[in-house]
Formats: sequence, structure tokens, C-alpha cells
Amino acid sequence: MTDTRVSPLHQFADFVRAERTRFTEQWMAAVFADDNLVEADKLTYQQLADHLPEILEGLCVAIALEDLERVEPAIERDARKHGMVRWRQGYRIEELVRELDLFELVLADALEEFAAREPAFTRRHESRARRLIAETFSMVAHTSIKEVVSERDRKIDEYTGRLERANHELTLKQRLVGDLHESRMQITRSVVHDLRNFLNAFSIALQLISRAPAKADMALTLANRQAGDMKQLVDQMIEYSVVLGDSTPLALEQVPLHSLYDELVTSWQPSIESKGLRLRTSCDLALKSVTSNRLKLKQIAVNLLSNATKYTKSGEIEFDFAMAGTDHWSMRVSDTGVGIAPADAERVFDEFERAAGEDVAGTGLGLAIVKELCRVLNGHIDFRSREGVGTTFEIRFPLVLTEPQ
Repeated sequence: MTDTRVSPLHQFADFVRAERTRFTEQWMAAVFADDNLVEADKLTYQQLADHLPEILEGLCVAIALEDLERVEPAIERDARKHGMVRWRQGYRIEELVRELDLFELVLADALEEFAAREPAFTRRHESRARRLIAETFSMVAHTSIKEVVSERDRKIDEYTGRLERANHELTLKQRLVGDLHESRMQITRSVVHDLRNFLNAFSIALQLISRAPAKADMALTLANRQAGDMKQLVDQMIEYSVVLGDSTPLALEQVPLHSLYDELVTSWQPSIESKGLRLRTSCDLALKSVTSNRLKLKQIAVNLLSNATKYTKSGEIEFDFAMAGTDHWSMRVSDTGVGIAPADAERVFDEFERAAGEDVAGTGLGLAIVKELCRVLNGHIDFRSREGVGTTFEIRFPLVLTEPQ
């Protein structure tokens, strides 16, 4: 005949299950009465009791089976969840351990209560149950603490990474501010230098008129030329400041490239040919309208043509629009001018850089303007030059420019 009697430890497990609500309330009363458990006062009943019913059920199974190892994985899983929940609720490790200790004390009282009313529950049974309770809560505390520490370390690593990235960005921004300050100082020095030269020329012209009236026409010619150069400086400074300071959203439109091309050729051909230069032009018949910004494309072309005209004393200038693959088109300006030395190639797009020194009028802002406008229009600049032979600028633009996200 099979023995169907329930073991005393199994009976104790059933007793704990039956009185689970009472024991939980006793534990919660002890938690709220403990001055060291600060975070617990901020939680609702449900938040405070999270995962403890599962842990308690795991303990009851272990006591009934008299074997903790068989339910250890399930208890560890619930303990990890408990540790994670308490971490998110703001518990310190000592608070986590303290509330588990209080629950173990409640179960110790329950064990004494059950032993006092059940004669068959001997000291051996009580000792065995007490050991299972202690081992279970020790494992729960250890697993929960490991989860809290792991999550804390992960957060520390995350915050450390953010701090390192923030420090790196701050360093870059500080460097950028330093570079910007130096750039602005360079602008100031260059403008002051050019204006001083212009004013000196005016002063010489006025002195020439006062000392030699017969040379007044020559002096006025000098003054007019200096006034024109000064106007060019001011105009290009204004253009550059507008380009850099333009924070309005990019206005995209359909730009008929043949129409823009014809306008540029018509406006620049007289001044180029007046220097005794030839202008060679071509526009790919496959080019139609593109999605871009017409004014900015025109500014780029004007600055490139101006640069080529300025630095070319003899020979020719080539200007063309062409397809560049299936998704891009190109604008190319080539000249037979002075060219650029390899040592100067890296800084050719910097502010106030000039390829040919003081003998060529200009501000050195033209290519800086081109660089900034190409950034806005997603244009890729290909620059080739040989000193004494000439220079070619070719810029690839997308056929359809999309608005920045």
C-alpha cells in the first residue's frame, strides 16, 4: 500500500501558502516601520510586493521537496527580476538587503508559530526548514545584489561613454571656436591691410592733384581704380557674411540649367574677351532641369569665373555644364592662368588666400564662398592645378538635391 501521508515540511509549506497574505502584510508593516527603508515609503502596495510572491512560492516548493537545488533556477530568475525592479525604483543595496532580511524574520516567526501548533513538527523538521529558508534568502539576496551591481556598472559605463563623447565634442567645439577666432582675426587684419592700401592710394592721388594739377587726370584714374577695388572688397565681404550667416531653410526649386548657362556666358563673355582671353563653352544637351537652388549655383559659377579671369593673363577659359553619371551633373571652369603651387593647394579654399600674391586684385574670399555654397548644395569639388600651366575646378552636384533632415 502506498503511503499518502504528507510530510511535516510539506505541511509547513502549505501553511505558508495559505497564510501568504497575512505574512506579506506583516512584512510590509515591518518595512514601513523601518526608518532606514526610505525608498519603500514611495511605493504602492503592488510596487512593493513585486516578485516576492514568486520568490515565496519558490521557497515553499523547496521546503515541500526538501531540496533547494531543484527550484534554484526559478528562484534565481525571480531574484534577478526583483533586483532589477528595486534598482529602477531607486533602492540602495543596503535597502534591498534589509527588506529581504525583514521577510526572512517574518517567515522565522511563521515557522515558530507552525511548530508550536503541530506536535509532529519536530526540532529536526524545524531546523531543516530554517536552513532552507536561510539558504533561499541568502541566494535571493546574492542574486539580487549581483543584478543591481551589474545594472549600476552598465549605467556607469553608459554615463562614462556619454561623458567621454561630450568631452570630445567640447574639445572639438573649443578648437572650432579657437579656429573661428583666429579666422575672424585674419579677416580683420586682411581687411584693415587692404583698406589701408586703398586709403594710401587715395592719399597719393590727392597729393598728386594738389602738387601737379596737370596730372589730375592720371590721379583721378588712380583714385577711381582704387574706389573700384574697395567696392569689390566690400561687396565680397558682404556676400561672404551673407553666405555664412544664412540660417534660413534651403529653398529648393526646378533650375533650367540651359537657361542659367546662357545667362552666365552672356554676362561674362565681354569681360573675359576684354582681357584678350578666349572663352570656350559647352553645355550637355542631355541636361534639363535639376532640383537645386538657382541663386547659389549662380554664385558658385560667378566666383569661379571671376577667379579664372583674375588669374589668367593670356590663353583661354573653359566653362561647361555636363552630365556626370546617372544621378549627377558637373560644372567645370578651367583656365590657363598662373596655377597654384602644390604647397598652397591645401589652403586654397581658406579665407583671404590668394594664389598670386599682392599683384592681383581681390579679397581671397571667392573660393571660400564656393566651398561653403558647395557644402549647402551637396557639391563635391575636384580641384587640379599646375603652377604656370593653369587650374581646373570641377564640381559634381546631384540632379535632385533633397532637403536636409
